[in-house]
Amino acid sequence: MAHISVVTPVYRAEGCLEELYRRLVAVLSGITQDFEIVMVEDCGGDRSWEIIRSLARRDARVKGIQFSRNFGQHYGITAGLDHCDGEWVVVMDCDLQDRPEEIPALYAKAQEGYDVVHAQRDRRRDSLVKRWASNVYFKLLRFLADVGDDTPGNFRILSRKVVENFRQLREQLRYSAGLLNWMGFPTAYVNVQQAERYAGKTTYTLGKLWKLAFDIMIAFSDKPLRLSVRLGFIIAFLAFCYGVYILVSALLYGSPITGWSSLIVSIYFIGGIIIAILGVIGIYLGKTFDESKKRPLYIVMHTTFDSARKDG
Repeated sequence: MAHISVVTPVYRAEGCLEELYRRLVAVLSGITQDFEIVMVEDCGGDRSWEIIRSLARRDARVKGIQFSRNFGQHYGITAGLDHCDGEWVVVMDCDLQDRPEEIPALYAKAQEGYDVVHAQRDRRRDSLVKRWASNVYFKLLRFLADVGDDTPGNFRILSRKVVENFRQLREQLRYSAGLLNWMGFPTAYVNVQQAERYAGKTTYTLGKLWKLAFDIMIAFSDKPLRLSVRLGFIIAFLAFCYGVYILVSALLYGSPITGWSSLIVSIYFIGGIIIAILGVIGIYLGKTFDESKKRPLYIVMHTTFDSARKDG
């Protein structure tokens, strides 16, 4: 068993991997010589897998895993955690925005008795608009999904105990920060500096971020369903109050019942809400159907090491 494992999902990162390897080796060698680097290539279509294989041939401490198709970042993290052997496991992105030089700080904090230590990015260098958008995003996510961790990114260190328990969580919708938060192990945060992306450009668009947020909401909370119930009661109460108002007006003042236009608008409004709520219920049912299939989380096509486990 290695003392420290580094798990990094790789997607279209051919320009980063050599530098990532060089800096990881330099940093980890200052902590221990007993380490491994697990790179999970998510079928990005570039030369990343060729570079990983080359690194593994040069250094047996590098483990390479390639998926059969693109499964996604959090599935890559899951595969890395499934195949790592370290007593302590560092999870980080491969684009070097997560600086390897911050690993000793995470490791030192973990030695104080914490099983999970998250890297808390210093966002003061971001623009005001970006910081505001990030705050809104995570507050909304925390409200709808009951996920308390608002730390962006995947940079963290985990104890072996956490990794072993994480391996038991096999639900299809993957969000590692939420799963770690649910497990409830002693957790700490370390402030780190985020670097610029070393090469390439991010593949996380605004649309993908909001899709991820929606998946997290469905995976970790039934709050949308409970909010739908509340909305239904509120609309029913308002309709009852308006009905009482119409009845009283007709009895006291003999007011004719008018407002066919508003009636039609109300019908369409209520119909739209009903359809939306049915859509939310349908999404939950669909996700339940996906879970019932019991398909593996990922399929491994190639590895640079002998492994009996080829899927997750």
